Amino acid sequence: MRVVVVGAGPSGLYLAILLKRQMPEADVDVFERNRADDTFGFGVVFSDATLDNLAAADGPSHAAITERFWHWDEIDTFFRGERLTSSGHGFAGMSRRTLLLLLQQRAADLGVSLHFETELRDFHARARDCDLLVGADGIGSAVRERFADHFQPDVDQRPNRFVWLGTTVPYDAFTFYFKENAHGLWRVHAYRYEPEGSTFIVECTDETLRAAGLAPGDEDATVAYCEALFREELGGHRLLKNRSIWRRFPTVKAARWSHENIVLLGDAAHTAHFSVGSGTKLALEDAICLATHLSAHLGDVPAALRAYEAERQPEVASLQRAAQASLEWFEQTERYRDLEPIQFNFSMLTRSLRITHENLRVRDPAYVAEVDRWFAGEAARQSGRDVAVGTPPMFTPFRARGLTLDNRIVLSPMCMYSAHEGLVNDFHLVHLGSRAMGGAGLVMTEMTDVTADGRITPGCAGLYDDTHEVAWRRIVDFVHDRSAAKIGIQLGHAGRKGATKLMWEGMDRPLESGAWPIMSASPLPYFPDSQVPREMDREDMTRVRDAFVAATQRAVRCGFDWLELHMAHGYLLASFLSPLTNVRTDGYGGPLEHRLRFPLEVFDAMRAIWPEEKPMSVRISATDWRDGGNDAAEAVAIARALRDHGCDVIDVSSGQTVADGKPVYGRLFQTPFADRIRHEADVPTMTVGNISSFADANSILAAGRADLCAIARAHLWDPYWTRHAAHELNHDVRWPAPYSPMNGYTPRFK
Repeated sequence: MRVVVVGAGPSGLYLAILLKRQMPEADVDVFERNRADDTFGFGVVFSDATLDNLAAADGPSHAAITERFWHWDEIDTFFRGERLTSSGHGFAGMSRRTLLLLLQQRAADLGVSLHFETELRDFHARARDCDLLVGADGIGSAVRERFADHFQPDVDQRPNRFVWLGTTVPYDAFTFYFKENAHGLWRVHAYRYEPEGSTFIVECTDETLRAAGLAPGDEDATVAYCEALFREELGGHRLLKNRSIWRRFPTVKAARWSHENIVLLGDAAHTAHFSVGSGTKLALEDAICLATHLSAHLGDVPAALRAYEAERQPEVASLQRAAQASLEWFEQTERYRDLEPIQFNFSMLTRSLRITHENLRVRDPAYVAEVDRWFAGEAARQSGRDVAVGTPPMFTPFRARGLTLDNRIVLSPMCMYSAHEGLVNDFHLVHLGSRAMGGAGLVMTEMTDVTADGRITPGCAGLYDDTHEVAWRRIVDFVHDRSAAKIGIQLGHAGRKGATKLMWEGMDRPLESGAWPIMSASPLPYFPDSQVPREMDREDMTRVRDAFVAATQRAVRCGFDWLELHMAHGYLLASFLSPLTNVRTDGYGGPLEHRLRFPLEVFDAMRAIWPEEKPMSVRISATDWRDGGNDAAEAVAIARALRDHGCDVIDVSSGQTVADGKPVYGRLFQTPFADRIRHEADVPTMTVGNISSFADANSILAAGRADLCAIARAHLWDPYWTRHAAHELNHDVRWPAPYSPMNGYTPRFK
């Protein structure tokens, strides 16, 4: 087998080593345009888990690496005059130059042919002359660009600026500095890689760099400025340069990693932001995977490449999502500058959403205990209740107006499509009642429609006549009599997404018979074959507003504790908010302040009659997930407007505005929107979307990403989700009196 590797970085060299180790008869040539001892940057980072993978793949190179690395367990964060330390993290740093030299030596010992100061150009010819051509030539990969039509790369140049410097400060921990001067906020990522050498990456916004008057390519001016700025932190040590220019980080994603007998490896195929320290890890693990499949599919290169992509692409995509969350945290650190240092640090440590409250508790229980003590104290002040030291964040109380929730877990509104002519029944009593008895602090009804023609489907719940009111009162009374939970109702109107089939018959598909007329901000159907809605006129708006008011009056009489207005997911009020669904030319269309007019009119009318002491929230779509629609910036503006009109909590969801949106799903995928709205609009938020573990809920709350966590699918799977979480966390929760003898608890409420 003949293999040509383009690029002698860690991924290319390590692949060559593994191929020669597994297939000694293979001819492996590595071509590198730079000299053997050229390197850019200073250190590289490995986690303990990565080192274990290297030990299994090639013992001699692992031994050489571990003889030369610098290991640490602690992370130090310096913010607003405080030093905050967390331990138990398990990372190692080493010189990038040393890593390359030892990999070169190992490759040469195994018989790999190394060609330095040699730049390949005709990749087509090289591919014809070998069994496999490997593009391991880094972020700016010439191989990737030469075959871009096949690899379909996407390179996202991020807005922040960073410069890679070194220093002789011998850091004993991975160290973060956050320091503000007249020009802006500066971030430093620093770690030791040899006895007298550390990497010192300085990061800032483009605005801060311009305010400082630094030219991106002026290394000497950069070193002088940063030495002056961090004089105290450097303690007399100097900063070192090595092609240290201010760059923007490129997030590289390739749709395909192989084409015929050509394959991409490491940064040529994908990148992960340096704040998660995973670039070298991903590169080496790519090499391990590719070598394994080439050996297993000996003689069948296409099969090996298919297996390589099938295994590695999901793993890399997962880590890239974490890296994206991490880099966005550092891009937007100014958002968090007013947090208390302990919460700022916890937010930073959990920024990728991979490290959770529970992960940190296992690594450093004393640190997390201090976070919990602080959070419990804040919750006590916010709620006016006593909160026991050590109470997990999710079990602390939350107050909105005159209402206090026992905990911060919410049964998210979920349409059940089980009503008849809008009338809820025993199914809804059991559905909501069981989750209330299951321990949630607040149970929310499904979207409950304010008119018959405002229903999504024939099975949707309503609150528009006296029979509805009686049925809902029965459920509210049960929740109040049999649990400690509060109960809220979400009111809405389907708009252009109405008159559709039950979810299991075809979600959002139009009814084949029995459909009712629908209306919306503009006469735009949801699907091409959907019913075309009537564009609402002023008379329609008045009638709809009054229907919301009438439903609110009924909700008051039912005894609901909380009221939520649905302005999300492309339903009627949301259709006014999005430019994708509102193309009006009158005073209710055009700029956002005009698109807000009717939704705010409805909110104001409801707030005026909803009891002053009871809270009111609004669910919004924080992004339409499509070009030309609302994005997170508009969501902040919408949230500010609602806050100014008396909204107490923003329930942050996303998408479902148009049928061709392209949502990016994943664990906690909507939480970053709630985080941004909470801090930039200065309003409490409720987050929802793929939250399934108590570790995630505690992480979200302790970091200040949201004030409430709405749990949907996990509550369908386990109505007693909150009680089971309390059991896992050794936290005592109140049980209904009939259950307490069986569980050894003394009931604390009647």
